[in-house]
Amino acid sequence: MSIQHIAIIMDGNGRWATQRKRPRTFGHQAGVKTVRSTIETCVQLGIPSLTLFAFSSENWSRPAKEVQRLMDLFMRSLNKETPELLAQGVQQNFIGDLTQFSDKLQRKMHEVASLKPSQHRMNLNIAVNYGGKWDVLQAARKMAQEVSQQGLDPTTVTEQQFQSHLSLADQPAVDLLIRTGGEHRISNFLLWQIAYAEVFFVDTLWPDFDADALLKVVDAFNLRERRFGQTSEQVNA
Repeated sequence: MSIQHIAIIMDGNGRWATQRKRPRTFGHQAGVKTVRSTIETCVQLGIPSLTLFAFSSENWSRPAKEVQRLMDLFMRSLNKETPELLAQGVQQNFIGDLTQFSDKLQRKMHEVASLKPSQHRMNLNIAVNYGGKWDVLQAARKMAQEVSQQGLDPTTVTEQQFQSHLSLADQPAVDLLIRTGGEHRISNFLLWQIAYAEVFFVDTLWPDFDADALLKVVDAFNLRERRFGQTSEQVNA
């Protein structure tokens, strides 16, 4: 079964910079290069969807100076990378509570998301001010509104109906979840969408996670047996 959707928790930028006695923002800048190579590799592999955890809803608690520099880097990256991504056939989408960003950054995200490549090859989903609990909660609120305003019987609500209100509802479920940096946590990322994902925790810090490292994980994924609740005998029948 081919991979339809890869999701990545890009962890380790700050530690990478600290090891080199540089400011944490130096690591974030280095991480942009890894983002670029990851996108290029996924396009080459024919992966339809790639979701990157760029900024969680909990990241606002970081030092204000670091957050501001992250916002500046995000804006510069959108301006610089978008033309090349469109040329590669990459459609950019943004998921999360975008209302918490500056008006200028919100306008830029909406502008970028509205640009369509002439030949669509991949959806690049950038999760910003995103949290899995937020995602499920906003979907539940929308379902509750339908129950209240449209007379929907809550006992008839299906998994598919609920899922239609979640982020990435129009894209395949996540097949492969990768977290770099050595931590073994999901960190509130795509809690619904990764229900049956194969999870890989790698020690490599994000700026060092190059194309070869990604391909090794993909090769390891291809060796796993995905049963989705069935037995091996049923899968192999």
